Amino acid sequence: MEIKNKSISILGCGWLGVPLAKHFLEIGFSVKGSVTSEEKFGLLRDAGILPFRLVLSDTEVILDDPDFFKCDVLVISIPPRRIEGIEQVFPSQIRRLIPFILKAGIQKVIFISSTSVYPDQNQLARENEILVPDKASGRALVEAENLLREQSGFKTTIIRFGGLIGADRNPARFLLKSTQPIANAPVNLIHQDDCIGVISAIIKQELWGETLNACCPEHPMKKDFYEKAAIQSGIAVPVISDELAAFKTIDSSKLIRLLNYQFIYSSPMDYLD
Repeated sequence: MEIKNKSISILGCGWLGVPLAKHFLEIGFSVKGSVTSEEKFGLLRDAGILPFRLVLSDTEVILDDPDFFKCDVLVISIPPRRIEGIEQVFPSQIRRLIPFILKAGIQKVIFISSTSVYPDQNQLARENEILVPDKASGRALVEAENLLREQSGFKTTIIRFGGLIGADRNPARFLLKSTQPIANAPVNLIHQDDCIGVISAIIKQELWGETLNACCPEHPMKKDFYEKAAIQSGIAVPVISDELAAFKTIDSSKLIRLLNYQFIYSSPMDYLD
């Protein structure tokens, strides 16, 4: 994609959305970002992001200015909340959003999904797998993916990110709340820098209408990774047993092949070095 005079709107300027917006500003895009309250406008303006208030519920879309949807690419970065009924609520939110995309004539959409769509069945998880998620949030994402994928008025590329690390997300703290020994398993993680790199590569290379796993190609064991992370952070080492839990290993080879993408962090262990 030619960058000159191109615009991107990021629906959901949170942990990933804000640094993503800053990246696109640096490479020459004009960037719009949505937040749920005007109190957050200052943070976006300070970064050069044009702020918009957008509240997306399962019953309505509250949008102060429809110019948010005047863009060349829309990135939807709103994970399902941990609430009762999310299997119905989140797809309804996406259903409410679609008419706005169609009315604005947006042709290119990126939807941030998650590897939680895959159940833990001791398998190598690939994009063509039949999905029967273990968790409600995974089932909500599958339904949302399908709603966007079936639209003929625009093309959506779906990115299923692994667990997110980097920036202020100290991986050593993920397991601190656990009071029981944790079973061992391969980890499926991706660094924030690679999240941004993957999204940027999709847009630059015009890879639309695809579904991609995005996760470090290497999968160290949970015991090795979290023990090292804890030691480096100077916090209590979590108790992780040698017993192997039900797991999945996320295969990102399709992404690497289609985008010729080279991960900044091929292994989560590289982040700890």
